[in-house]
Amino acid sequence: MKLSKVVVLVFLVPVIIGIKEDKKYWLEVAEKELKDSLSYAWNTNKAKNIVLFVGDGMSSDTITASRIYRSGEDSYLAWERFPHIGLLKTYNVDKQAPDSASAATALFCGVKAKYNTHGVDANVALNDCEASVPTDNRVDSIINWAQAAGKSTGFVTTTRVTHATPAPLYAHGPNRKWECESTMPIEESNCKDIARQLIENEPGKNIKVIMGGGRQMLQTVVNTTESDPIDTWAGRRRDGRNLISDWMADKKSRKASFSVVQNNEELAEINYDKIDFLLGIFANGHIPMDYKRDNGTNGQPSLEEMTVAALKILKKSNNGFLLVVEGGLIDFAHHRGHAAQALLETVRFSDAINATLGMINAEETLVIVTSDHTHSLAFNGNSRRGSDILGIAEDSKFDKIPYTTLSYSTGGPNNLAYEVSNNKSVRKNPNENDTTQFTYSQQAAIITDEAHHGGGDVAVYALGPYAHLLHTTHEQNFVPYVVAYAAKIGPYANSSSTSNKWSLIFIGNFLVLFTIFYTAI
Repeated sequence: MKLSKVVVLVFLVPVIIGIKEDKKYWLEVAEKELKDSLSYAWNTNKAKNIVLFVGDGMSSDTITASRIYRSGEDSYLAWERFPHIGLLKTYNVDKQAPDSASAATALFCGVKAKYNTHGVDANVALNDCEASVPTDNRVDSIINWAQAAGKSTGFVTTTRVTHATPAPLYAHGPNRKWECESTMPIEESNCKDIARQLIENEPGKNIKVIMGGGRQMLQTVVNTTESDPIDTWAGRRRDGRNLISDWMADKKSRKASFSVVQNNEELAEINYDKIDFLLGIFANGHIPMDYKRDNGTNGQPSLEEMTVAALKILKKSNNGFLLVVEGGLIDFAHHRGHAAQALLETVRFSDAINATLGMINAEETLVIVTSDHTHSLAFNGNSRRGSDILGIAEDSKFDKIPYTTLSYSTGGPNNLAYEVSNNKSVRKNPNENDTTQFTYSQQAAIITDEAHHGGGDVAVYALGPYAHLLHTTHEQNFVPYVVAYAAKIGPYANSSSTSNKWSLIFIGNFLVLFTIFYTAI
């Protein structure tokens, strides 16, 4: 049965079993939530481990629609019951709505940057190679901080491992598109492409787990299949290098145990007790959308499967670990106006988080779930509860033509809402297509080259040590400082939560005594 169709059945259940959602019912719901809230206490343990999840392009409407798509209006995705929630302002230095690279620089490095740059500060403009070289203009990431503290590190993505979101974790540059040498201007020889920085430089060469797509960025010769073609939206390596072989040679020279895997069968055969480094490159470009991903032996793993594999290796560290997980194809689907694909990718993102929660101890592990930016998806009224979220909302009171519950404010040519009929511009009737199909493009109000990012705030959810620091509307660059403070790494490596606590108690007692003394006078 198609996933979205299950929603209708889910919301027939209250009727079938006689649940009456009257005032008594909603009082009971509220009292249970109140009881849960009153019983919660802040966790001020030092965070031994950190897992940061980034749903690329996962706006609040995406979350709501995906929740309904998965299990209905009154359900929750994996992170939606986390005790601490805030908002992040996503603008960057020169744009109201950011791209993924600049937003990820804020999320991972604590510094807002200029549009399309990564791992650098505002002194570096787009394409300014010269300005990106000095260390004063480069910024360290939470990967640097964690490694300096002796923690194992890793990242998992459904995009290319050299793509915009993961790049700021380990690379510095003036253009997110410089993933391999063929995408760079010939004259910019002082700059190193993102793929080489991952394999050759610190902290990239010391990252214990790297998993995602992007084989065509790492080696010149690649094989193609129907399910794994060349990504024609991106460049490909042309210099004869094989950076995967270089990665292996580096690990051999350091006498480190390692494994390289490139399909499901190889991933399933890993002996996790015997390796410390894992490089999983499962596609030439991005890993395919989940609805058409090849899950056979020669195919690609899901985000959940990659995340579980990463945790099995990283959890072996006595000093703890830091793992970053990106659900990158949520954004990819939105850009093409394919709402059904975006919702399924969000559900799979939730599956990865659910699996993680079953493998970690929340008393010592800080888990953060957020997004880098919003998107132009809109959740429209006025469909009935229990309706297919990918279906029709109602007829327009203006042109009498139906419209879908989900649409886009901007979109590509496939999202064009109007056609010419009898020399008049008429909005297309979505009932003439199956709007629930993965390949259906929801109508958009404004047609550009593709659906664009939004500039709205994104939600941030947190669980575990010092999760309560995320509690209001924050600048996006606040997130890595929460990670650093909770784990005592990076700028807070020499601080002590115990000493801070006693300092606060001392100050509090002093103020009480001062007040008593002042009142007595």
